[in-house]
Amino acid sequence: MLALPIIGVSAADLTYRSGQLSTAQQADRQLGAADVRLRASGLDTALYQSPGGDDYAPVGGFDAYTPPANEKEPDRAAALLPPGAQSLKDSRGYGKIRTRHGLLGTDLREVDAHSPLVKGLLTPNRGRLPERPGEVIATDHFLESSGLFVGSSFTPRGSQTRYTIVGTYENPSDLRRAEVLAPPGTLIAPLDKELTAAGSPGIRSQDSYLVKVGGDGFTWNMVKTANAKGVLAVSRTVLLAPPADSEVPLYQQEGKDRFGGGAPKSELAVLATVVGLAMLEICLLAGPAFAVGARRSRRQLGLVGANGGDRRHIRAIVLSGGIVLGAAAAVLGTGIGMALTAGLRPVLEDYLGERFGGFRVRPAELAAIALLAVVTGLLAAVVPAVTASRETVLASLTGRRGVRRANRVLPVIGLLACAAGAVIAVYGATSRMGATVVAGGSALAELGVVALTPTLVGLFGRLGRWLPLSPRLALRDAVRNRGRTAPAVAAVLAAVAGTVAVATYQNSQEVQNRQAYVASLPDRTGLLETSENSAHKEVPALRQALARELPLDQRADVDRLVVGKPGCDQYSSDEGCGRVEIIVPKEQRCPLFDAPNGPASFTEEQALSLRADPRCKTSEQSVQYATVVADEKLLSVLAVDDPGSAAALASGRAVSFDARETKDGKVTLRIVTDGEAADRAQQKHEDPPGQDKVFPVHQAPATVNSWGVHLVLPPAAVKSAGLATAPLGSYFTLDGAVATEQKQRMEGEMDRLGVEASLTIEEGYQGTADLSTLVLTVFAGLVTIGAAGIATGLAQADSEADLKTLAAVGAPPRVRRTLSGFQCGVIALMGVVLGSAAGILPAVGLRMVQRQEQEHLYRSLLGRGLTDEAAPYVPIAVPWETLGGLLVVVPLGAALLAALVTRSNGALARRAAG
Repeated sequence: MLALPIIGVSAADLTYRSGQLSTAQQADRQLGAADVRLRASGLDTALYQSPGGDDYAPVGGFDAYTPPANEKEPDRAAALLPPGAQSLKDSRGYGKIRTRHGLLGTDLREVDAHSPLVKGLLTPNRGRLPERPGEVIATDHFLESSGLFVGSSFTPRGSQTRYTIVGTYENPSDLRRAEVLAPPGTLIAPLDKELTAAGSPGIRSQDSYLVKVGGDGFTWNMVKTANAKGVLAVSRTVLLAPPADSEVPLYQQEGKDRFGGGAPKSELAVLATVVGLAMLEICLLAGPAFAVGARRSRRQLGLVGANGGDRRHIRAIVLSGGIVLGAAAAVLGTGIGMALTAGLRPVLEDYLGERFGGFRVRPAELAAIALLAVVTGLLAAVVPAVTASRETVLASLTGRRGVRRANRVLPVIGLLACAAGAVIAVYGATSRMGATVVAGGSALAELGVVALTPTLVGLFGRLGRWLPLSPRLALRDAVRNRGRTAPAVAAVLAAVAGTVAVATYQNSQEVQNRQAYVASLPDRTGLLETSENSAHKEVPALRQALARELPLDQRADVDRLVVGKPGCDQYSSDEGCGRVEIIVPKEQRCPLFDAPNGPASFTEEQALSLRADPRCKTSEQSVQYATVVADEKLLSVLAVDDPGSAAALASGRAVSFDARETKDGKVTLRIVTDGEAADRAQQKHEDPPGQDKVFPVHQAPATVNSWGVHLVLPPAAVKSAGLATAPLGSYFTLDGAVATEQKQRMEGEMDRLGVEASLTIEEGYQGTADLSTLVLTVFAGLVTIGAAGIATGLAQADSEADLKTLAAVGAPPRVRRTLSGFQCGVIALMGVVLGSAAGILPAVGLRMVQRQEQEHLYRSLLGRGLTDEAAPYVPIAVPWETLGGLLVVVPLGAALLAALVTRSNGALARRAAG
């Protein structure tokens, strides 16, 4: 009973510590064996960076920064390489590779894998390292996705060169990355040249340099010198000994809180709360367990007294048993916890997608956990020792229990503790006191509920009148034996409260992340679209391949308007190409963006006021093609449930999804033939010159989500207006999930047809694995199941005499099993009900603290004009499914377990010798 929670605590401690990377390990995974990584920032000006190099900004801020006209920037990082220093170029890119199934988007990397500087960046697994051009190594995840293997060959899209996979490796910090690695200059650069020569978009290589400087390493002053030349530097010396915040110019200019300096500590408070509840559960279970053990040993203890032993001897016997069992639990629990963590390490690493820093054992922490088991065993035996020592020899030998009066003080103390804990938790959540106060108040309230447990058990007993015979007897037995029932119920209560706290906090965080996610299309909906330079004649073949390779439910083909030659796109700036623009009436334009200087033309208060103006509302969805040509099928695919819109398209009228673009039931399209003149007019906030086409339009309701489409023109209306069109692609819905092999086959069809196209499928929000929430969930669940099982054994041990009595009077095995099952099920059910209610408080309080922290950060950024986003959404979402599962699974599991382990043929109770 003492060992199981110790197993959970020690395993959680080992898992958390092993998953944490030390600063040196983090540096190794970023830098390998080098002292610094230098890379261009993409800014052609001096900059400030954070010590870790993750955050940076130009000197003076982005508001005062003007991007360069020339997108091709020089390799500033290479110019900073110290003369004579050992350096290694590390290049990254992205391309599509022909696989066994089709095409697979893959990360490309060029680096000398034989160099000693890459030690720690990657881990070779099978095969060998590449030594000559045409040889590569690949990650295991790439091989799993592509269907390739060590020894097979592939060809990148747009290349005629074949590459042979000679080995595998893994990125310790990203096990799910599909990546291939080649010697320098043998993959990315040749592929870029071939693609460019064929008229396709090339590969923009991201280059960085690993440098070994020796001596004192790359100091913070050297980092600032590199920043002055527009280069970012990640230095091992700075990572190991970061400068004070006052010495970081970026924090002085932008404020540290913008870059996560004020990170919330709620996760640590959740961890402390759950561990504290687990420790409380140990005490609650161990105490009655020793009490039952002492009662079962009453005859032996009575014989000690009959043979001259006094109360000190009896107390010493019971206390020694507590120490011995605590020490055994400490050794057994920590040993099993270590073995469990070591055995499950590969599973945990695969789940998280990254390797642990090592099997990190903190002897001091494990010793403290082990000592806690010993101390808990000793303290849990104190009350049973005192009780046993006070019994008379006659009572001990005859087995008479006597009558105990209910404690009237304990419920009052419990109520006061509940009220005080709730007040403290609410105060901590609504003030700036933080998560620590919330955790402390929640713990006090939990202790109050524990103190109220005997009284609450008595209240549960009043429900027995409506129950059948067996559960009624079990409930009345639990109420009569509150000395055994109340601690067992409180133990389950504490464990379930921890589980509910973790589940509520995690579910609320998940709801928040899901709310923040912006979908590009309805769920299980996709878009196949050609890029601006693709041959529009191949689009029908692409649509046929789409229907052949993917499980389509509906498909809506869309066209685009063309001004000029067929290859022109609405955003083309090529000679002979024009575009079509929707003209928004001047009185319906947003002043923030229509003013000569944009938002800078207004004060902060005016700008904030205008952002609430409906004319300034911005869509979260990106707009690729504001105007498309399609029929009413498009509305069905995009889940636009508006009969008026469908009827309008069927009758030849356009449908608008942006009320700002329509006036008097009409929308105006301007045919722009001079792109340069239109660009000059746009810079002056003027309408571009061109010919207008006016279409009657149906305005869709404002509640309709058009998924980035502003205007849908029916083909008949476009033809009547004399406008030219070209196939764009298709929107579609799916009748089932799409495997990666199917996506690769579709990409392969695009490659076979020689079309530059993209395939987008909205798969919805995808949750991410997190080490802390994983540890908390597993630990809380383990303790909950363990508490229910221990309460089951405890109730059975104390009810053994009753079961023997049933056997003596001839009760069949089914009756004894049923009674035993209901006894333990009743205990587990009461604990789950009370624990579910008690576990909500810490989770709600900690979420309120997190809401305050995020709102404070938001107000700080808003006051400095660093954000125009909406206020943060920090919900409190109770996981009702989890609570329902606990209410059913834990009591049912406890009842079944008790029924299964109850012996069918119980021995008759032996009559005590006179």
